[in-house]
Amino acid sequence: METDLGNAEKVTADRLRSFVERIERLEDEKKEVAEQIKEVFAELKGEGFDAAAIRTIVKRRKQDADKLAEQEAVLDLYMSALGMV
Repeated sequence: METDLGNAEKVTADRLRSFVERIERLEDEKKEVAEQIKEVFAELKGEGFDAAAIRTIVKRRKQDADKLAEQEAVLDLYMSALGMV
């Protein structure tokens, strides 16, 4: 008969193994998604779109509208100060 400590260690090891296996599955899924994104970018480049511009658009669409507007205002100010506008 196992002691309570032995049971606790087994439960802890099983729980830890469960977490590690979940992380491994998610890492595999992340790799698959990254490959799909890569394929989409290859497709859009094949149709003449600029991948860097699309990446910028995707990044900006994730941002809060107010923060994006603030960043653009600061960027415009700096570019104007440098005579770039």
